[in-house]
Amino acid sequence: MLHDIKENIRHSGREKNVDLNTSVMGTVFTDHMFICDYYDGAWHNPRIEPLEPIATHPAAMALHYGQAIFEGMKATLGKDETPLLFRPDENAKRLNFSADRMGMPTFPEDLFVEALKRFVAIEKNWIPTAEGTALYLRPFMYADEAFIGMRAATKYKFIIFASPSGPFFAKPIKLWAETHYIRAAIGGTGEAKAAGNYAAAIRPTEMAKKKGYDQVLWLDARDFEYVQEVGTMNIFFKVAGKFITPNLGGAVLNGITRLSVIDLLRDKGFSVEERPVSMQEIVEAFKNGTLEEAFGVGTAVSIAPVAEIGYKDLNITFPEHAPVGKDIKATLDAIKTQQLDDKFGWIVPAEPMAIDKG
Repeated sequence: MLHDIKENIRHSGREKNVDLNTSVMGTVFTDHMFICDYYDGAWHNPRIEPLEPIATHPAAMALHYGQAIFEGMKATLGKDETPLLFRPDENAKRLNFSADRMGMPTFPEDLFVEALKRFVAIEKNWIPTAEGTALYLRPFMYADEAFIGMRAATKYKFIIFASPSGPFFAKPIKLWAETHYIRAAIGGTGEAKAAGNYAAAIRPTEMAKKKGYDQVLWLDARDFEYVQEVGTMNIFFKVAGKFITPNLGGAVLNGITRLSVIDLLRDKGFSVEERPVSMQEIVEAFKNGTLEEAFGVGTAVSIAPVAEIGYKDLNITFPEHAPVGKDIKATLDAIKTQQLDDKFGWIVPAEPMAIDKG
């Protein structure tokens, strides 16, 4: 049974004047947005309408107390130019995990997926087609009740908008292992995809960029010894033929791409361990020659090979050729565009029939 999602569709034709394949993510936006309002303890009035600014009261609680969460997803074109979603059910689950941690209402997971299907079908002409490109989707929720006081809000908005996205990183990335600032601590909000997590990371990231690095490699909040994740990615290391990646452990985001890469690596015959990964272990592997490869994984970046990690006074470098990361990226991209059989059941078509209410 379909939800009663109202539609007010006005295509502008702007996509014809945009080079979708080279568009920088988050700079150009499509014609429409999905909106749903929460009040009186329930979600109301799901709708797709033209993208436009939203009136916000100066006392909107998200602006003062930070109840704001989001997801990152991508839509691609597959066989017969059918628009495709990648594991949207996992994003729906993670959004609700974040909502629960931040004291916000959960969003119906079936409505989340249906809204995405209809929205992407409507915005199909905005999906770029070059290798490594996609339509980036940003579902998010925030507290828009006008109230000043420390409590959970009673009114929220859930919105989806989209931006065509070219490749994120053009070359292998350099990471700075941060030993002063922290991203998350166990018991905090690191497992949630909360807006405040990223706000706290901005200054350290800018400092890392001034040193010549692309992103921060975050370490644990107590000892600055154990790897957590990269600013916009989870991370994998290949040591002596085996892959290791930090376990979630209460402070690491449960990345959808991370889950998928673990499955792909194991399917290709590699051993993958999810466990604490110390910088000392990485340093020793670098010094004894068993550190073979590293790459970051995430929705926005897909698979980003790591060229170097700056850690204290040491530069940990990686071989220029990263064969496994390259192969995993090619496999993942091929699954997302139906060039390769989806034996995992990850792909969900967003066909035009999804908007037909019969």
